[in-house]
Amino acid sequence: MAASFKKNSCAIAVPLFAALIAPALQAQDAFSSQSDWMLGDWGGLRTQLQEDGYDFNIQYTGEAASNVGGGYSSQVTGRYADQLTLGSHLNLQKILGWDNADFQLTVTERSGRNLTGEGVADPRVGGLSSVQEVYGRGQTWRLTQLWYRQSFFDGAFDVKLGRLGVGEDFGTFSCKFQNLAFCGAQAGDWAGDIIYNWPVSQWGGRAKFALGADTYFQVGVYEQNPSNLENTNAFKLNTSGEKGTLIPVELVHKVTLGADKLPGEYRIGGYYSTAKADDVYLAADGTPEPLSNAGFKSHNNKHGAWWVVQQQVYKDASNAARGLTLFSNATVHDKATNKIDRYIQAGLFYTSPFDSRPNDEIGFGVANIHVNNRFKDLEELENTVSGADDYNDPSFIPPQHSETSMELYYGFQVTKWLTVRPNVQYVVHPGGVNDVDNAWVAGLKFETTL
Repeated sequence: MAASFKKNSCAIAVPLFAALIAPALQAQDAFSSQSDWMLGDWGGLRTQLQEDGYDFNIQYTGEAASNVGGGYSSQVTGRYADQLTLGSHLNLQKILGWDNADFQLTVTERSGRNLTGEGVADPRVGGLSSVQEVYGRGQTWRLTQLWYRQSFFDGAFDVKLGRLGVGEDFGTFSCKFQNLAFCGAQAGDWAGDIIYNWPVSQWGGRAKFALGADTYFQVGVYEQNPSNLENTNAFKLNTSGEKGTLIPVELVHKVTLGADKLPGEYRIGGYYSTAKADDVYLAADGTPEPLSNAGFKSHNNKHGAWWVVQQQVYKDASNAARGLTLFSNATVHDKATNKIDRYIQAGLFYTSPFDSRPNDEIGFGVANIHVNNRFKDLEELENTVSGADDYNDPSFIPPQHSETSMELYYGFQVTKWLTVRPNVQYVVHPGGVNDVDNAWVAGLKFETTL
């Protein structure tokens, strides 16, 4: 037993040490446009490590934004936010001989400033979405993933356990856009007090059951612990502060349409939280909260649902890389406890737009975020109670209605390790405040793998 443990420990430690010293090697393919990594293949060591089951990645995402017209502030302002991701994925079948098992460890660091809160939206209520999705959840280092996954019965049953985010398995969507309303699992954006997406993690797990070759059902159980959102708890491993349990479920079906076998994926799911949640309008005594001293009414749960649809609808017969994919995301949330009661989004991706740029992509999306009318009524009543009835009064709380965001980007694959996406965003009623001018935002998002 001891000898086996020592052997397994060495099997992991030696490649880890090699990965740490590898950047010092003078690799000829560093900065090569055909390399998968900016720092190259480390003289072939990275490829060899991957073949042996060790995959180490360093990724950097930067997002710049400037409000070139409209918004809360008429002054043109530029802001920059970024994220560094340090990840390691271990294929335990190759390393330890454990069939169909793997392990993931990811640490992230976010920094920078957010244009939405510093020029686009009214700071008294803030924005609903964000023109820089990479900003948020604390500008700090975080433990983002620490999980073990095991597959059984030729993939018919799959389990993942550890520290993980809900959005990496449920309601998943790509993050090529710079506006948050088009990036990642959307349920966590609009019920963020109970669903913690990347880069926040919590203890939990999910089980996936295959219902056929193209269909599966999955269910998750996650610790609901608001203390994990705090910067001082970014690497917290204990469960102190736990308030309840989040249970998401989802049905996923994949299709191929027509003779061209155009791929599509359809997701429908929902969530239920067992933690107590405050009403958005009523006090414990049944009267509107601003008229009472009893505090907000408490509910025993929160719940909601979503769909995610992606379907390729066109493929060029003479260029398989060129195609058009349509997508849509939507979420609904209970009106008793959630500020946002519904969200809907739709758009498209068009790949390989020009023969001379085969790896480029165009993306366009439109999203609407609707504020719960009960929450808006709360804001209006608070103004009545305080006597603030003028938008220019600093104590006035601007009532929020809905915000519509649009984004158009062009993605340049500069090299295999660098993609740059300049974009234009148009935000109608930032923060859902009708008194704030619609905003034009010029953005630039780039992603690189070191």
